[in-house]
Amino acid sequence: MPILTIIFSGWLIFSFLEKEKIQKPNIILIMTDDQGWGQMGYYNHPILKTPNLDDMARNGIRFDRFYAGAPVCSPTRASILTGRVNDRTGVFDHGFALRSQEKTIAQALKKVGYSTGHFGKWHLNGLKGPGVPILKDDSHSPEKFGFDHWLSTTNFFDTNPLMSNKGYFVELEGSSSKIIINQALKFIKKTKTNKSPFFAVIWDGSPHAPWQASDKDRNEFKKLDEKSQNHYGELVAFDRNIGILRKELREMNISENTILWFCSDNGGLKNIFPETVGGLKGSKGTLWEGGIRVPSIIEWPAIIKQSKITNYPASTMDIFPTIAEITGIDNSDMITPIDGISLSPILKSNLEIRNVKIPFRFKDTGALIDNNVKLMVTSLSEMKFELYDLQNDPKESNDIANLNQDLLESMKKEYLEWNETVNLSVLGQDYAEKIVFDQPKSHFWWFDNDYKIYINEFIKRPEYKNRIKEGLKK
Repeated sequence: MPILTIIFSGWLIFSFLEKEKIQKPNIILIMTDDQGWGQMGYYNHPILKTPNLDDMARNGIRFDRFYAGAPVCSPTRASILTGRVNDRTGVFDHGFALRSQEKTIAQALKKVGYSTGHFGKWHLNGLKGPGVPILKDDSHSPEKFGFDHWLSTTNFFDTNPLMSNKGYFVELEGSSSKIIINQALKFIKKTKTNKSPFFAVIWDGSPHAPWQASDKDRNEFKKLDEKSQNHYGELVAFDRNIGILRKELREMNISENTILWFCSDNGGLKNIFPETVGGLKGSKGTLWEGGIRVPSIIEWPAIIKQSKITNYPASTMDIFPTIAEITGIDNSDMITPIDGISLSPILKSNLEIRNVKIPFRFKDTGALIDNNVKLMVTSLSEMKFELYDLQNDPKESNDIANLNQDLLESMKKEYLEWNETVNLSVLGQDYAEKIVFDQPKSHFWWFDNDYKIYINEFIKRPEYKNRIKEGLKK
């Protein structure tokens, strides 16, 4: 089908590095939690400054049309690890578990010699509620999906978090971004000693609620309401720690051949001021541009010799195919169909036209992006469709479906055909077994017998106590 990916052949994969005469790169994927597209200094934000991210953009590729795989966190995380739209993987919404039959980028990279580590928010083990340490025997821990090293929580986390170091509880001090970047750097230094390339996933808890910025970081936003102060203060801390990460990579003499890929997990939030989505329509939880368009930057000095800003449409589903082509991952180490494509041509060219559409499916809605045209599925069950010209109408204010009936019908047909392939994936047809193995049901962790013994300890934590008390009442 036109909107599905063609997987690259092995010889073509290996030729990328051979042509450039470089070793396999180190890879760091870093992602914020609930940072909107407009919340970047380089977009001339009215109050937020992001000097380190801005510098990263000046030295790499800035994507102005980068899309989260879904408008909420867990589904996007699944799309990164698999290269597939979230519903194929069983992650239909936040707090759903990634199917154990899926093949992940971490598992694939281990096979080609990488050390792998996950640091921060996981949210792929079926547990909802404020982030708590992942238990050692969790059937869907980062370890089960290819991460040898992990310091992780089930969901969002904040200042002085309680986390899990490969199943063992540890209480740490500092902001969420400082902690996980420091822990990732420890892992990186160890792999450097072992002389193996590394793959580090750093999934921050900022700037997700509840917000707990330091006095210093929120001070410059004191004219805002309290939650906005803390929200923007957390972004200041995140940017500062990006600067620390990049500085440490340079000091270790490994920055040149390290891919640093940054993005957010979904669009911005409502009720944060100034607004978070750069004037786009919608917000987190919707497939409007404000819900899925997110900031993204790739820095790789060995290959990206000249910085650029691109309007090439790309998504989190492209991350696995891109890295697969660069590192020599075998096609058999990816579950198909893959919905993303490799972005490697963009690394050295000014390509602007994407030849494979970007599909989305979330609950009863969907979307299909074909460069500057976007089909919105406002109700899949009722077959309601709209059409937008993103080049002339990025705020999606003018439905052009009536003026472009042929284009509308063509994209509807393509979307519905693709949707049928997703339905087959949901039934397990992509797996050798042709069925879906038993999965953990999505539920709040405080109803889990393995966590009940910790409730009295967790409920004392100021950032979570009210939420847990409310949850227990329901």
